Amino acid sequence: MTRWMSLLVIVALLGATALSVAARPAARASTAIPDAEAVALMFDLSHADTATAHSAVMRILAAHDTRFIAVLIEMLRSYGYSSERNLHVQALEQLSGERLGGLWPAWAEWYGTTGYTPPPRFLGWKGELFSRIDPAFKRLLRFDYPTTLRVEEIVWGGVPFDGIPALDNAPIIPAADAHYLTSDEPVFGLVVNGEARAYPLRIMDQHEMANDVIGGEPVSIAYCTLCGAAIAYRGTLPDGRVLTFGSSGLLYRNNKLMYDRLTRTLWNHLTGEPVLGELVGSGIRLEVLPLVLTSWSDWEAAHPGSLVLSYYTGFDRRYQLGYPYGAYFSDSDTMFPLAQRSELLPTKAQIFALYVAGLPKAYPLDALAAEPVINDVLADTPLVVVAGDAITVDIVWEDGTALDYSAGAEVRAYERGAHTFAAGTEPDTLIDEAGRPWWVTEQALSGPQGETLPRLGGHLAYWFGWYAFFPRTEVYGID
Repeated sequence: MTRWMSLLVIVALLGATALSVAARPAARASTAIPDAEAVALMFDLSHADTATAHSAVMRILAAHDTRFIAVLIEMLRSYGYSSERNLHVQALEQLSGERLGGLWPAWAEWYGTTGYTPPPRFLGWKGELFSRIDPAFKRLLRFDYPTTLRVEEIVWGGVPFDGIPALDNAPIIPAADAHYLTSDEPVFGLVVNGEARAYPLRIMDQHEMANDVIGGEPVSIAYCTLCGAAIAYRGTLPDGRVLTFGSSGLLYRNNKLMYDRLTRTLWNHLTGEPVLGELVGSGIRLEVLPLVLTSWSDWEAAHPGSLVLSYYTGFDRRYQLGYPYGAYFSDSDTMFPLAQRSELLPTKAQIFALYVAGLPKAYPLDALAAEPVINDVLADTPLVVVAGDAITVDIVWEDGTALDYSAGAEVRAYERGAHTFAAGTEPDTLIDEAGRPWWVTEQALSGPQGETLPRLGGHLAYWFGWYAFFPRTEVYGID
């Protein structure tokens, strides 16, 4: 999305308006406009001529109907520098009492901290507005769809529907034939039913979704470059239906909204839950499969029979490490407005996230670097978190551009039963309380007598991405 970033930042405050609006105290009590008229006024603002739009604004201000704050914020991003845009800014300032000028990101962040609600049928109107970008958005954002989202916070991510194309059963090759990979570059790795598969970040950065079959199981890897989280989901639902996913082009709180191709329901990439569309309320939550970020050399050494994505995916893409998000990964802030912030950790601090029996917990990678084996309890489940080396990217492109950022670290979590573990003397080993060695594998911790302790499905993420949906999360090392 880097090439789209110029569309997302407004660089100057607006000048004087060409259409005057009488001053009105922001504290005036609201007289809600009747619902049917409110719906008509939304469309007057977005689809009518200038005079009709001006009349609509005057009616909204006369009623001081604060529901239209959400509408006007949407209009800010949709309009260029025009008299209509200036009118919207003045109306926003009078309705809200805020003085944020014409900066859409500032208004969006502020709104996310408020309790305002939009007019009825706002979601359908928003779909109509977004259909100017891509007609497909109108089919995703419908007023009659059930949703668990605060729909005002859905934003366009800068690309059309499926503008970031998913990989569907992409060509794979044996590890020994993957000559395009360097030894220290990051890959996502997983093992399903004994079959190992690696997904290099240099390819996943360009696609963000991979629908595959591994070990006979349908699997979807959903990777949100913005929130730094790659999660592997089992594609088969409890009723036997198989879902595959794509990128909708829409975001919610800087997290991608993926969609399933069967019903075109929007899903929260981070939680694996349907959030807008036909499957909302179904009780479905996708099953997380354990996935690890590691270096290619470490993955190949541990899984010499692994398969890996071929460089020749069928798409004409620049599969260069760090492209196109290197600058974003190196930056300390988000690309889109973010209202849900916590100062417990830096905004883009990297964490290992666990969700056990309905309870979330974040393990900062900085803490794991200092304490690579953590014995803990979450939701009455004794567990152990095992961390390996950090995975860094330090490259120079042909044009001289230098990139230096952290891709994350190799982290896994397991149930530990009644055991307490410490780091072993050999790589990928732990020592239990009796001094016995256990082996760290993709499926489980393997004990000296053949006993096993199952692995838990955690994943990496930026702190802001996790906190946006789990504000009550525990944080290891912070009371």
